[in-house]
This record gives sequence, C-alpha cells and structure tokens, in this order.
Amino acid sequence: MQTSELRMLVVLSEEMNMRKASERLFVSQPALSQRLQTIEKSWGFQIFIRSQKGLTLTPAGEKVISFAREVVNKEEMLREQISELEGEVHGTLKLAVASIIGQHWLPEVLKKYVNKYPHAKISLITGWSSEILKSMFEDHVHIGIIRGNPEWKGIKEHLLTDTLYLVDTEISKIEDVLHTERPFIQFKSDSTYYQEIQDWWHNQFQTSPKRTIVVDQIETCKQMAFNGIGYAILPSVTLKEDEQDVFKIPLLDENNKPIERDTWLLGIESSFELKQVKAFLDIVKEHK
Repeated sequence: MQTSELRMLVVLSEEMNMRKASERLFVSQPALSQRLQTIEKSWGFQIFIRSQKGLTLTPAGEKVISFAREVVNKEEMLREQISELEGEVHGTLKLAVASIIGQHWLPEVLKKYVNKYPHAKISLITGWSSEILKSMFEDHVHIGIIRGNPEWKGIKEHLLTDTLYLVDTEISKIEDVLHTERPFIQFKSDSTYYQEIQDWWHNQFQTSPKRTIVVDQIETCKQMAFNGIGYAILPSVTLKEDEQDVFKIPLLDENNKPIERDTWLLGIESSFELKQVKAFLDIVKEHK
C-alpha cells in the first residue's frame, strides 16, 4: 500500500466514522468507501465492520492499523528531520483543541501562524476536552488545548481564564430565573463543565430549571439565546463586548467571586524540539 492509503486507514481508525473521516481527508464518502473496499480486497479480509453506528475494527484490522500508524509516524518523523536540516519551518503541526477554543480563540492565532510560516501544514482536531486529553495520552497530536485544569506531567502552559455569564434578551437579574417560564438552553459538553454548572445552579436556586432545551453545539446555544428563545450560560471567550440587545450577568460563587474557567496548552518535551511546534508556541506567547 502507498503511504496515502495507510494515512487514510489511520484517520478512519481515529474517527471510526466514514462521514467524519471523509471530511478530514477532503474526499467524498462514496470515494472513501470505494478506496477502503479496494484495500480490504488486496489484504483478503475486512479491516472494518460497517454499521449504522459507525465503524468497528476487526481483530485483523487492529494489526493492520497498528502497522499503518507506525509507518505513517515514521514517515512524518523523517520528513520533519529533513525539514530541520533545511532551516525553514516545515512539517505538520498536529493540534487537538477544545471546540469552544477552536471556534473563538484559535482562528486569530492560526492566521498569524500560517502568515509567518507558509511552508508549515496544520492538522486540527476539535472536540470535548476529555477527547482532547485522550488524544494527548495516545500521542496522536503535538499540542492539546483544553478547558479545565487537567493532571499533566509534560509541558503545561496557561493560555487564558474566562468567566461564566448568564445570557438572555429579557432576564436582567439572576433572581429573575426563578420566576421565568423561558427555557434554559444548554449545550452538550464534557462532564467537568456540566458539573460546574450544575453545582452553581443547585447552590444558587436549590431547584432545577423549569424547562430545558439541549443542543449539540455551543454556537447553536448562543444564537438561540441571542434570538430570544431562552437563556443560556456561556463562557466569556464566546462573547464580544460590542454585542447589543442582550443582558450578560456574571455567575458568582458562594464568596461572591466570579466563576472562572481556565484554558491550558499541553504538550510533551520531545514535540517542542520540532520547529513547527516551537514556532506555534512562540506565536501563542506573543498573542497572550
């Protein structure tokens, strides 16, 4: 198999979903499916079992993926070593970033990075912080940017601290929540963020919201709140100072201090020996 086919198998094993893998590989889903069938035919056995829920690796497939990942990693290491000899910032910067940060903080940083280092490539995965941390432990990426304050033994750089706000077009005081019939719009998030909101709510009101709408993305949650459908609790990193026609009420803890949430950059020492990784960290430090 060619390296491109091995790389395709690695992406499939990371996503375990044909649609998501096709988006990452910039190919159509039917084309990806056809290429996978051709590869499986050449091996003489199934690598993945397809179902409506996604993909599942066969026992033989696990061995093929292990081989594919080893070859792809070795090729990338070789390319990076050769790039080091050339003196320019080349190679692929592999990032795994919490979705909120990927939408609201990262674009400006990446713009500076690609303008300054046009020969570098970027591989970006977004998701919940728990998923990002898993990618870091499995050594799939160079840098992880996550929310919360995780246990991490490698490089750990604090990026930002933001506060939580109750956002609504009508509610102007926290206590009004007890009397409103408007729904609480909540976005799906990892367990630590969800628990933080639940703890604050219980301490503040000793009761549950009367009505709740759950959405899958924070941007959907924000737009519904800004369009007057209900109220939401959003981190300040998603909000802009010049946004009009909405009330933004800071959440306070039992000591009357704002509830804050940290964002951290994680990495391992060896990754920062690569020029493209070190260059990204330099850009981040300039941006802070």
